[in-house]
Amino acid sequence: MLADRYGLGLSTASAAARDAYVEGSNLALTFYPGAAEAYDRAIVADAGFALAHAGKAQVLLRQGDAVAARAALAAAKDMTAGLSEREAGHIALFDLALAGQTDAAIGAMYAHLKAWPRDALVVSIAANPNGLLGSSGRIGQKHQIATLMDSLAPHYDDDFWFLSYHAMALSEDGRLAAARPTIERSVTMHPNNAHGAHGFAHVCYESGEPDTARAYLSSWLSTYPRDGFFYGHLSWHLSLCELQLGNWGEALQLYRDAIALDRHSGGPQQKMSDGAAFLWRSELAGHPRNAAAWRALYDYANTALPRPGSGLADLHVILAQAVMGDDAALDARARQMEELAQEGRYPSGSYLPALSRGFTGFERGDFLGAIEALAPLAKESERIGGSRAQHDLIEFTLLKAYLNANRLEEARALLNARRPGASGVPVAGIATLG
Repeated sequence: MLADRYGLGLSTASAAARDAYVEGSNLALTFYPGAAEAYDRAIVADAGFALAHAGKAQVLLRQGDAVAARAALAAAKDMTAGLSEREAGHIALFDLALAGQTDAAIGAMYAHLKAWPRDALVVSIAANPNGLLGSSGRIGQKHQIATLMDSLAPHYDDDFWFLSYHAMALSEDGRLAAARPTIERSVTMHPNNAHGAHGFAHVCYESGEPDTARAYLSSWLSTYPRDGFFYGHLSWHLSLCELQLGNWGEALQLYRDAIALDRHSGGPQQKMSDGAAFLWRSELAGHPRNAAAWRALYDYANTALPRPGSGLADLHVILAQAVMGDDAALDARARQMEELAQEGRYPSGSYLPALSRGFTGFERGDFLGAIEALAPLAKESERIGGSRAQHDLIEFTLLKAYLNANRLEEARALLNARRPGASGVPVAGIATLG
């Protein structure tokens, strides 16, 4: 029986289909261009190769083409007769995840990985900060992801891709002493892995090393394809380094070149998150508002993300709506979130509607109202998914609200409670705290 890169059997008799599937999966795991096309070649070689259809669905969903992703997954589901238990379970798990049945998908994921720990595509959606556990709305999810990756590590030895994912999980769990050698080994073994570059950027961010991250990312991005899915997001990471180092001109150039809507290489959710986060964090750092860019993001959200879906992306949609003063849209989105939560299809529940009141108050200059809304929520930010670096947007906004309200002791307390080692806080006025 033909097998994939990780030694798992594949229900195809075509070596060409197997080879194209392995290529597509390698590209999908490392976030290099060409994964969907490789899966298509596998399908041409064997139209009944169910896992090739499922792999293509995963890539299409990442790119924001939900309709095509559902069609590809439907094709995979139509071909499950005669598949191995592993392949059938692989497809069923993705089906649960795509349907938004998060709790059921998480249960299926744990059972699947217990039986087949080397199913790397399943690991990739389990351990991603915006994956199954990351989007679960659960407090403690970062530790859960790290614990899962610890349990899987003996099955992967020195696999460079697994090391990059493991390092990211360790970093997000605050285990930097273990994360650093893990990510360094990964990027040394196989530099052409966007998840490796991503993990390195996060380890540097959590360790307070913007100069190291800046040097690494500047060099790494020079060889990564411009249409690589992570080019925009890694450019966002580089822009954070520039903001922290006080290099506003360089940060703004990165925005114009790779983060703005017409330049970003990622899918709709990532375009929204990276663009809005850059603009908001720039303003917190004291730089001028780009009204045209906010208008473009607001218009984009209305068409590309008209209803709630990902908690992290929804946070940034809320930011754009608050900046544009669209109270009706904010209220409508909050109602939609509450309705989805009641149906069990919005894991973060009422967290984001409450958070939106804080950002709206801040935007209107009601800093006391912003503090009242944001302060109780700041320690629960992992409920929306995403990374600690992305959650800092909430903490930095609360800090700026404290400063603007002249509540300096609370501002100092917030800074003192910040996780040890994390990168600095580019918020205008922070120097007044001594």
